[in-house]
Amino acid sequence: MTQSDDVKISEDRRDALRFALGIGSGAALASAMATPVSAQTAADNTLDRIRANKALRIAVLPGELPYFNKDLASGTWSGFSIEMANDLAMLLDVKLEYVESTYGNSILDLQANKIDLGFALNPTPQRALVVDFTSPVFPHPFGAMLKKGLEARTWADISKPEVNIAVDVGSANEAVARRFAPNATIKSLKSRDEVMLEMSSGRVDCVVNALVLGLTAIAKNPNLGTYKILTSPSVTIASGMAVRREPDKRWRDFLSVWVDYNRGVGQMREWFVKGLTLSGVKPEDVPVELNI
Repeated sequence: MTQSDDVKISEDRRDALRFALGIGSGAALASAMATPVSAQTAADNTLDRIRANKALRIAVLPGELPYFNKDLASGTWSGFSIEMANDLAMLLDVKLEYVESTYGNSILDLQANKIDLGFALNPTPQRALVVDFTSPVFPHPFGAMLKKGLEARTWADISKPEVNIAVDVGSANEAVARRFAPNATIKSLKSRDEVMLEMSSGRVDCVVNALVLGLTAIAKNPNLGTYKILTSPSVTIASGMAVRREPDKRWRDFLSVWVDYNRGVGQMREWFVKGLTLSGVKPEDVPVELNI
């Protein structure tokens, strides 16, 4: 893609958004005149409130790479989710306001109207009872960190009694390992640190975990081996964005279109890879089969 293509895509995105929102158009004025005043108040819905206040409030999670990273010296935020937020702020012509939070508290912050958008959240059925989710940003795949010399492409390749697997007890990693590699010898340990110690000491052959955990661990200690997304079947947990539940769905629907568009043109992958570099992951180490 040439630089002119990049500029054209950026212009197309901005123009499409402005058309959809009726910014500066006669249609917007006519619509406003035909709409009761009570329906026009910014407090009625998130999108109008963001535009009226010229601010987009987002949850930021300290230390949660590759999604969020805060430079303690400058206070500057970076990461995959920040790249997305910056683009949204540019398109909406608003500033970003950061509210420090956690994964769990992001849901509570949405319900309490402290934030307008939560990033990097798994849309579980329990959460979907209280907030709305956009289209998935990407399906976060599971696979395995493999010791040097061990080859595997499918779950069947590690589902063997002679293969020793380490997982952290009670985690999604353990659930995935026991379901898709039931014949392996599985060691459940108290923490991720203990799991990595088992791997680095050579006491296990592989570690089952999600892609981000695997890639960042190997970036810190290349001697742990290599990371492979395993298939047959493909196992993923969706990663998405959450918004406050409200009758007017324009904010959620706009974000879903924005997600789908940026995935389609490869922008999401670029932002994701850039976020991973903050953890030392090289772009060439990100599996080409990652669907983002």
